[in-house]
Formats: sequence, structure tokens, C-alpha cells
Amino acid sequence: MNLRTLAVGLLMIPFMARAETPPNPADKYVLFKGSKIALTHAELIDGSGGEVRKDQTVLIEDGLIKAVLPDGDARIPRDALVKDMSGHSLTPGFVMLHEHWFYPLASGSYGAMFETFPGLYLAGGTTTLRTAGSVSPYADLNTWKDIRAGKIVGPDMDVTAPFLNGKEAFVGQMQRLETPAQATRMVDYWADEGASSYKGYMHLTRAQMKAIITAAHARGQKVTAHLCSLTYTEAADLGIDDLEHGFLVASDFVADKKPDVCPGQDKVDKSLNALAADDPRMLALQQHLRERGVAITSTLTVFETFAAGRPLAPQGALDLLIPPLREAYVAQWSKIARKGKNLWTELLPKAMAWEKRYYDDGGLLVVGTDPTGFGGVVPGYSAVRAIELLLEAGFTLPQAIQVATHNGARYLQREASIGRIAPGLRADLVAFKGSLSADATALNKLTWTMKAGVAYDSPQIIAANKGQVGLH
Repeated sequence: MNLRTLAVGLLMIPFMARAETPPNPADKYVLFKGSKIALTHAELIDGSGGEVRKDQTVLIEDGLIKAVLPDGDARIPRDALVKDMSGHSLTPGFVMLHEHWFYPLASGSYGAMFETFPGLYLAGGTTTLRTAGSVSPYADLNTWKDIRAGKIVGPDMDVTAPFLNGKEAFVGQMQRLETPAQATRMVDYWADEGASSYKGYMHLTRAQMKAIITAAHARGQKVTAHLCSLTYTEAADLGIDDLEHGFLVASDFVADKKPDVCPGQDKVDKSLNALAADDPRMLALQQHLRERGVAITSTLTVFETFAAGRPLAPQGALDLLIPPLREAYVAQWSKIARKGKNLWTELLPKAMAWEKRYYDDGGLLVVGTDPTGFGGVVPGYSAVRAIELLLEAGFTLPQAIQVATHNGARYLQREASIGRIAPGLRADLVAFKGSLSADATALNKLTWTMKAGVAYDSPQIIAANKGQVGLH
């Protein structure tokens, strides 16, 4: 080999290496992207809770929103990729705060969905989520690493540590904490492993909950809880940041409740259903929570499944499930429907009214979907359903979108970077075919989800996962 041949060979090595570099797996779902993008003629619900704006142009540069202007005022760069959004609506990417990477397989059994759920959440408009309790924490952490590395598509994650529970646990994967010192050690361990939030569960004592809150706050992290043994009042006084499931697990109104003991969900349900929607005791509890700065997470989607007379999950959601899970869900839904009016038929409208009142009076209401129960709450469709239920509860469209976007960003302390369509924020957007202000059913015509300026083909992601939920 002469020197000239050797030199040419050496020059070719970088090009050969580049050609052999495998494509980014997430790229197959990219609908469009560009360093400069102009979305023109759009209807905007910007996440602020303010009025819907029509005929707007959103200018995006390097993954950030550079400007939001009326079409006539926008100066579009010559080298921008222009997308005509006539007949379409845009919202911020959803920030959902009660999600999981697992799904119910049978009573008391949950299967990990680390291959299907990340893409489905993104396809359904969610660009940021909190996992709100884990049963496979290392898989949650690794999924977030893979999303950041571009190996898979999915939302940004606030990874919640494994459920923090007392001596009882509803699934075998949960640690059963005996002492406050154990609770502190568990928080510290998972914080060191990469968890960024914590969730207390139904059977903690006040001392254990205080230990969890103290340990988390010492690291600048937040704590939420699904309560039973503690009342909402007790948790608020201990300094908790958030409470899950609206007001539907508040044991404050159980007459014979003993300290640090869960009276059972049946007693909690009946005590809540005995209250009027405007009961002074509930209003006093809400005032106390607002004064303590406690956020409330709405999860109407999962509680809807318990109430007779509510619609079956969308066909598209059912198509994502493997046949045994689809059949089990439909059978249970049909059983509830046949029995007719039940406690949840009465309680669900009250839950909606309580959440609306908390929002109206200045409390921070956020939202999640909680894909548990007996099934039917399926990423890809569940976030939109959560927004529809807020509309049913009396929220205006801008208010419902605010709860699902900006309010979640506020809770995560990321409102300076996500949660609204505004200059300087990351270009996380959701596109719908149709005018949402004219017809809210256009929520079910989601066409793409944009995260950091990259638009992903939502229907393509959903189609790729058809019949897969329940397998992986």
C-alpha cells in the first residue's frame, strides 16, 4: 500500500463510521422538525387560563418558542419550516401528575409497560409526567435515561420513588415500613438512586409521614400521598405538598376514625357521599389545605370507571390492550352498568364540584389519569379524557387546559420552561384537528405532539402499539 492509498483510506474512515451509525430509534416517529419552525393560522389555548386566541403564529427556534403573534404581525424567517395550522388548535404539552408505568393485569397484580407506555403517553399529548409511585423503580429510572438518550420516545419524567407504605401493602412489590427511621432511610436511598419525588400510601402513621416529609424537604424534593390512615388535615399540618385523588380518599369525615388507622375505603366512601356538594365541613377542609399551600391532584378518570352510567373506554384505547385485558375490562364495565345506579354514580359529581370549588377559591389543582382500577384508563387516550371530565365538572376550556399544563408545571417548579405557549418556553405543543373552542370533541382528534420543537406522529405511535398493552 502506497502513502497515497493510505491517506485516502484514512480520510474515508469518518465517513464510513458516520454511514454505519444506526439511526436513532425515536426518529421513526418524527413527523417534522427544524431549527426554525413557523406554525401559522392556529387557534391557541395557551395554558394561562386566558381567552382562546385565533389566527396566531408560533415561531420556534432551536426547540424554544421565540414568539407568539397574530398572523398579520408575524415576521417569518425565510429559512423557517412553515406549517399551516388552519383548522387546527394548539395547546401546551400536557403535564400530568398521577401516571404510572404499570397497568392492572388482575386483582392486586400490576404489569410493567415500559415499552408501550412511554410512547403512548407522548402520543396522547403528555410531554411531562410524574410517575406518582413505582413498583419497579429501577425500570422507571432507566426508562427516563433512555428517553433522555433518544433511545425511545416519551415524556420528561419526575420519577417518584417506590410507594412508601406502613405495615400493610396492597401488592407484594411494596416495602412494609415499620418505623419512621425506616421511612427516612428509604427516602434517602432512592434520592441517591435518582428519584425526584415521593408518595406516601394508605397505611402510614403520622410519625412515618413526618419522617418522609422531613427527609424529602431536606433534599428540596416534594411529597404527595394517597391517604387513609392519616386525614387530609393531619397530612397538611405535617407539611405535605400534594394530595392525590381529589377529595375522594379523605378520611376526615369518618365518625369513628382512630389515629393512624385506615378505617377502610368503604367507610371513607360512605362518609364522603353523606356530604352535600357545598357542605361547610368540606369547605372548611379546603380552606385549611389552601392555607397550608397543599396542591390537589384530580384523578377523575379512574373513579369514573367505578360509576354506573359512564361511557366505555374509547375503541382506540381498547384496541391497544391484549384481548384478555380488553375482555376483562369490558366484562367488569358491563357488570357495573347492569347493576345500575351505585354509590359512585352519586359521588362522582360531588367530587367534580369539590375540585372545581378548590380551583375557584385559589387552590392549586393539578391532574393525572392513574391507569389502575380494573383497567380502561389507557395512555394515548386517558389525558384527553381527564380534560373532558374537567369540562364536565364546569371548568371552561382554557381553565381545563391550564390545570393540565401550567398548573402541573407550577407544582414541579418548571413554569419558567414548560406549561404554556409563550416566548422563552420550550416548544412543547399538542395539535388537534378542529376548533376546540367551537367543539370540544376535537380533543379526540389529536394529530401530533411536539416536544422541544420535534413533532411526533401520534396516530403512528398508537398504531405501532395496537394490541401490545399487557405484553410489555
